[in-house]
Amino acid sequence: MNLLEELLIEAHDRKASDLHLTVGSSPVFRINGELSTFHELVIKPADTESIVKEMLSEELSAKLNKDKEIDLSYSIPGVSRFRVNIYFQRGCLSLAFRTIPKDVPTIEGLRLPVSLQSIVEKENGLVLVTGPTGSGKSSTLAAMVNHMNLSMKRHIITLEDPIEYLHAHNQSIIDQREIGFDAKNFKSGLRACLRQDPDVILVGEMRDLETISIAITAAETGHLVLGTLHTSDVMSTVHRIIDVFPATQKEQIRIQLASVLHAVISQKLFPTTDKTERIAATEILINNPAVQNVIRNDKIHQIPNIVQTSREVGMHTFEQDITRLMAQGVIEREGSKSHLTNENFY
Repeated sequence: MNLLEELLIEAHDRKASDLHLTVGSSPVFRINGELSTFHELVIKPADTESIVKEMLSEELSAKLNKDKEIDLSYSIPGVSRFRVNIYFQRGCLSLAFRTIPKDVPTIEGLRLPVSLQSIVEKENGLVLVTGPTGSGKSSTLAAMVNHMNLSMKRHIITLEDPIEYLHAHNQSIIDQREIGFDAKNFKSGLRACLRQDPDVILVGEMRDLETISIAITAAETGHLVLGTLHTSDVMSTVHRIIDVFPATQKEQIRIQLASVLHAVISQKLFPTTDKTERIAATEILINNPAVQNVIRNDKIHQIPNIVQTSREVGMHTFEQDITRLMAQGVIEREGSKSHLTNENFY
């Protein structure tokens, strides 16, 4: 067993979400959000060079040397798959591994709101899952795709960078395309998949104006489009979508977004009271006539009030969900109160 396999197996056994290999430091694991060191070994330049050489083909090595970073997936049969980012720092190679569980998650297993099932049962529209890096967006999307796969007959195309969870064909057909291998980039992959008869399109990350524009068009033309954004809550998500467009297009995009947006799910991870895992607290926006009206009329600042007073249609704020999780004893009060602004919540 080589050094890389030894470290990745240990990461899997310790239920670490991430492994960091940086020259001059010992291997570092992230477990339940906390960084921990378990090895006396200090990583040397030769160690990371050897690991990278083992992982990459000549073509990928050339791409790494040109771009100075690269994303890919890596697997150890019988153990797990890993999302990998290789990059340079201080002239040396470093690696960040994200553990991908073998089993595709379920909405129930992640303890996400059951309303996510009805959200993805809609035939068309734009559904966004948002949150900071490491907040579980990929797992939530995988669980939503899994629900469709087990209960609906759909053609689902995913564009991912890289592919994380591997979906087997069940009730649905799922084509998973990896950026850089199966498609040049998100923009070209998204344009192409519109000609591949999809019912559902998953865009791993909506990074730029053109990708967002094509995604909105796809939602307008009868597809259900799932995507992610690195935004902190539902209001900032709507702002981000509109602000990426030039001033001359903002009025038109507000009209389009009001029409095609179906839901926004924002999430943050919190350690459970027993410290064995992390669970997502969510904020959910469902696009109803009130939401459509404030988007069209550029009154997005009113969205939080709509969300807070619309629990009967499946909406809730972060504060409402965090308070629920605290009341149920799922997450600790001390670590969660900083996310609450209304003292009446606690």
